[in-house]
Formats: sequence, structure tokens, C-alpha cells
Amino acid sequence: MSALYFLIPMSLLVLGGAIGMFIWSLRKGQYDDLQGPAHRIIFDEREDQVRRDRQE
Repeated sequence: MSALYFLIPMSLLVLGGAIGMFIWSLRKGQYDDLQGPAHRIIFDEREDQVRRDRQE
């Protein structure tokens, strides 16, 4: 039972830290553009391949 007196406050601190990091990431704009980086990877590879094909 005495372990709960230690574990419950520790879990609340971890939860508070996770919520704090989530709020920080929202303020810094980490979730503004979720699709852009995924599409950028695909299009960058195609553009590089086209450039290489034209050079050969």
C-alpha cells in the first residue's frame, strides 16, 4: 500500500509532463501541415530521378 503513495504522484507528474510537451508542440506548430512532408518526399524523389535521366 505504501508503494501507491509513491506511484500515484509519480504517474501524475509523468502525465503532466506529457500534457506539457503536447501543448508545447501545438504552440510550436508541429501539427500545422501533416500532409506536406509526406508528399514532399515522394515528389523530391521523382524530380531527382527525372534530373538524372535527363543528364544521361
